[in-house]
Amino acid sequence: MTSQVEKAHLFRTLHVPGQPLILMNVWDAGSARTVVSAGAQALATGSWSVASALGFSDGEETPLPLALENLTRIVNATGLPVSMDLESGYADVPEQVGETVRQAFQTGAVGCNLEDSFPTDGTMRTRTNQVLRLRQARQAAEQHFFINARTDVFFQGPPNQHDKRGLSETLERARAYADAGADGLFVPGLIDLGLITELTAASPLPVNVLVQPDSPSLDQLAEAGVARLSHGPGPYRLAMKTLEDAARAIYRSR
Repeated sequence: MTSQVEKAHLFRTLHVPGQPLILMNVWDAGSARTVVSAGAQALATGSWSVASALGFSDGEETPLPLALENLTRIVNATGLPVSMDLESGYADVPEQVGETVRQAFQTGAVGCNLEDSFPTDGTMRTRTNQVLRLRQARQAAEQHFFINARTDVFFQGPPNQHDKRGLSETLERARAYADAGADGLFVPGLIDLGLITELTAASPLPVNVLVQPDSPSLDQLAEAGVARLSHGPGPYRLAMKTLEDAARAIYRSR
């Protein structure tokens, strides 16, 4: 049995700019096993998918104990490293964010996502506040635990409004988050290949982007220097659409 420390070290080594780690985000033990059978190197949960599968809305509506129980099932289902989407840390107070991270670590996760927006409305936290939260997260887990600092700068407006001002703000946050102990930078919402290329070249942290319908191709993202590709709720939506289509075909045939 591979230890959690060994899994964590493996997970860290998989973040290579230009050879990105591809994560088909899972939501339960069954989806984890399915993705592993297809050749996954590591696993990561997606909060939206987990919430929907458990009957909740995204935005920390899933009770943390239930989310951790779900994580336990996923960790026990395979021998691969598993990172947990902790959304905004289930807390505003930095010390409580640290406690959330500690629980995820003790449950078997090798890393987590921790975002810098409020789950209630998606508005941004101040850079100073998020730095305090990340420092507590870093103190709460072992150094090998991979903290993927998610910044929602590019979720504040549609893609046609993304520009170098957003890039500048993202880089300022990236530097501050790196100093606070983060290991990676997750920038969902950004699909402009030029901005992605500039970001990866200047970021002090390996860059993770979210694969969306209008995203550049995987080869283009790799060439741009991306180190991690997440699919977010896409796999869950695809699975549920397949199920819905199959069910409709059966019911209509009666």
